[in-house]
Amino acid sequence: MKPVAIFQHSDIGRPGSVIDIINALGLSYSIIETYRGEPVPRHVDDFSGLIFMGGPMGVNDNDDWLEHERDLIRWADAQDIPVAGHCLGAQQLAKALGATVRRNVRPEIGWQPIAVEPDPLALSWWGVLQPDSLLTFQWHSDTFELPDRAHRIATGSHCANQAFVVRDLHIGMQSHFEMTPALVHDYYQRNGAFLRREHAAGNPAVTSVEDTLSQLDERTDGMKAVLQRVYTRWAQGLKA
Repeated sequence: MKPVAIFQHSDIGRPGSVIDIINALGLSYSIIETYRGEPVPRHVDDFSGLIFMGGPMGVNDNDDWLEHERDLIRWADAQDIPVAGHCLGAQQLAKALGATVRRNVRPEIGWQPIAVEPDPLALSWWGVLQPDSLLTFQWHSDTFELPDRAHRIATGSHCANQAFVVRDLHIGMQSHFEMTPALVHDYYQRNGAFLRREHAAGNPAVTSVEDTLSQLDERTDGMKAVLQRVYTRWAQGLKA
């Protein structure tokens, strides 16, 4: 099978547990480091699927590579090649398919629960047998509307659109399910001042420093187990 392309948008925006999961599924992959100036491929013929990670930029920024990624997503959709997006990647998927991306009512940072939508399609993607709540790691200020043909599969009290699927093929996830303990520490070291400022201001969608950095092994292991189920489902659509 052709490799999966993984797009990394910043030095700390690493794929994290996605690599372990892709390896466990017996898939090959190629990391495209746009933050190092690596160009976005102009066609999807060499890949079985596309994964877009997070990043500190916004999809509405005037950077050519962002539009090139969205072109690639649209070509992938036209050829039934599955796309997965994490945070910025989910926003890219939504915008590429015609949805609006805008500022959320408030930044969401740290450990926040999201609710699985109580319907068969949502449950089949999350791999749970009944409606459930998932603890996830958040670090974002923007949110996406749902594109045409999208089905929301998770919601949250501070950000309504948390995850969606399109045509039972593509998936966008606002949360950083890919986090490892090292990545959580890296995010805090790079952006901790923002977290502290928002928490001090009383933002209910931001956890304290202590909570953000606590129980990291247990919490990231839980997200990895969820993401393993998601990518097992997603991989069913990969092109040979």
